[in-house]
Amino acid sequence: MAEVIIVKDEAEAGEIYARSVADLIKAKPDAVLGLATGSSPLAAYQALAALVKKESNDVSQVRGFALDEYLGLPLTHPESYHSTIHRTVVEPLGLDPAKVHVPGDVLEGAPLTDGEKVSGAGAAYDQAIAEAGGVDVQILGIGTDGHIGFNEPGSSLASGTRVKTLAERTRIDNARFFNDDVNQVPMHCITQGIGTILKARHLVLLAFGAGKAEAIAETVEGGVSAFCPASALQLHPHATIIVDEAAASRLRHKGYYKYAFAHKPSWQGI
Repeated sequence: MAEVIIVKDEAEAGEIYARSVADLIKAKPDAVLGLATGSSPLAAYQALAALVKKESNDVSQVRGFALDEYLGLPLTHPESYHSTIHRTVVEPLGLDPAKVHVPGDVLEGAPLTDGEKVSGAGAAYDQAIAEAGGVDVQILGIGTDGHIGFNEPGSSLASGTRVKTLAERTRIDNARFFNDDVNQVPMHCITQGIGTILKARHLVLLAFGAGKAEAIAETVEGGVSAFCPASALQLHPHATIIVDEAAASRLRHKGYYKYAFAHKPSWQGI
């Protein structure tokens, strides 16, 4: 079972993530970070940037791999995940941009009709992660339907990085980033698969608000199922789920999770 940590707010969650990753970078200067976009990780990235600056950590050798990317957007588009990761992670932390990658990097300039190049991009990305030594810690958000990355319900739990068609609900939800015009939201994406995500040595999933409560309950206490892709975290040997009270509100064993974390040896970390 994943470790569940219930916090008062996003800032506290960010501090927990930041402490863990800062310690990782001290012990392993060329650590490989798995990076997610969306609103859930923002406080974590901000806390990590502040801690790195406060402790003067050397991040020059840190590598990064993003979870996913839209297809059909130029990498320079402000809503591409290449641009978003640069804006929210690379610049605040002071990472070397050449060491941070998104799945769409290899497709820049390739039309979606170039089936051979597009279809091979997923395997190339998985190979690049493997050649870097694998992801040390992967941060994750979760959708209200239990998706992680762009792995919509029904995605194979053994899947590698691949091209997917975005669900209508996801495109509607993401229209807020495209002037509330769903027609501007790309139809396709390239995303790390569940199988790829599970290869990371440590998974940290963040969720906040009552809207995520059902998905978190299914992830933590439901059965492992492709219809709640995040439930695959139950299969991982080192997964940490950090939620606020609202997101934890439907957990049946909430009291136990609080008790276990309160009595955890401090040297264990997360």
